[in-house]
Amino acid sequence: MTNFWRRVADLYVDGFKNMRVGRQLWALIIIKVFIMFAILKLFFFPDVVKEKTPAGGSEAQTVRTEILGR
Repeated sequence: MTNFWRRVADLYVDGFKNMRVGRQLWALIIIKVFIMFAILKLFFFPDVVKEKTPAGGSEAQTVRTEILGR
């Protein structure tokens, strides 16, 4: 079984070494994923649980209250 995983790893390593256009495409994909998850989360998805939790309160209690209150 170890030989199988070694062959799979060699296949991917060899494939990535021989890429030309693919490297640029992977770089573009990584940049887009970074923008989607890091930048957009900071500006468009506030931390609602921390905003609704009173100072010194438990975040779990706030979530429990919100779920049961609906």
